[in-house]
Amino acid sequence: MQNVLVIGGGGREHALCWKLAQSHLFGGVYAAPGNPGIAIAARCLSPSTLTPSGYLTLAEELDVALTVVGPEAPLVDGIVDIFRAAGRRIIGPTAAAARLEGSKAFSKDFMMRAGVPTARAITVPSPHDAISHIDSFGFPVVLKADGLAAGKGVIIAADRAQALDALPKLPPGPVVIEQYLQGEEVSFIVLADGLTARPLAATQDHKAVGDNDSGPNTGGMGAYCDGRILTEAQSTDIMNSVVHPTLAQMAADGTPFTGFLYAGLMMTPDGPKVLEFNVRLGDPEAQSLIHRLDSDLGAVFLENEPLRWKPDPSVCVILAAHGYPGQVRTGDIISGLETCPATVFHSGTRLSANALTTDGGRVLGVTASGPDLQTAIRNTYSAVNHISFSGMHFRTDIGRKGLKRW
Repeated sequence: MQNVLVIGGGGREHALCWKLAQSHLFGGVYAAPGNPGIAIAARCLSPSTLTPSGYLTLAEELDVALTVVGPEAPLVDGIVDIFRAAGRRIIGPTAAAARLEGSKAFSKDFMMRAGVPTARAITVPSPHDAISHIDSFGFPVVLKADGLAAGKGVIIAADRAQALDALPKLPPGPVVIEQYLQGEEVSFIVLADGLTARPLAATQDHKAVGDNDSGPNTGGMGAYCDGRILTEAQSTDIMNSVVHPTLAQMAADGTPFTGFLYAGLMMTPDGPKVLEFNVRLGDPEAQSLIHRLDSDLGAVFLENEPLRWKPDPSVCVILAAHGYPGQVRTGDIISGLETCPATVFHSGTRLSANALTTDGGRVLGVTASGPDLQTAIRNTYSAVNHISFSGMHFRTDIGRKGLKRW
């Protein structure tokens, strides 16, 4: 039996470990650094350093057959390049290809060159330089920090006053000013080998902290996976207009894309348009996706097993800590997991003094399914009611947009 290593310690990585532990191909599932929930499905280890070279040393010590990278930062830092140079199999893009997520300015320029449909935009050197350009886009207007921002580097300003208030809060460096698009958001993820891609089931994330998409953006307050989110014609259109041109241009640039390519889309009246590219599984999209996956994930990675999906929709609701997405309070005791009937993926937890406590902004992802979306939603929120910790908050409308399709 072979070993597999998962890099990361959040809800996405918990879902990956949970599914890989069910694979017939792996005798040992390891996570670095992992979390208390992951420790139920995998052995959690700390590398010598949280760097690509530190992860490689750990992979070599464990002699893993495969490494799966969860978060974006190691990919941008070149973990795939280092592993491949050492002859180690790894799921993810090279550092050059990971710029699709690592730099919003690079990504926008790339989309223009590749002919990928996207919003009109310009890039300016700094937040201050953006002041003289925001009016030309009308309002609302979208402001994006250039680099990685853990899903919170995007601001939608309803008017000029909000834009002027938001710009100084962005980190130093280039800012992308972008046209605001109307429509419904969809997360479309494929598993690519450099030239071809296998599409995963469509999901829908919920970025805003509050119900009805109110309040500031977060890393994601929940997601659902349902075969009705996109029609077959829409999925084909996305493959032809977004995925294939992206892979072809990346290959032509000498940076073929491998691993998970995530297109965050707006389904506009003029067709799908890319809001952003990510270079890994989304979080919390991964929780609802993997919960619904019917294939052996290890065989998908190592043997090109086809992706098969259970017919039942899956819903993931994120339980967030006090203060999230702002200043987060940690250390609150979590109770009720032992009676919760759903699958619970840990995102920000810590085991201390024999008690499970909060240790991050997004704490838990409660995930359940049902024969139809309404039942899946009801099952998930019924399970949420079993769990409590001081300051816990969550959206009560995850998946509701999808009910119109049933």
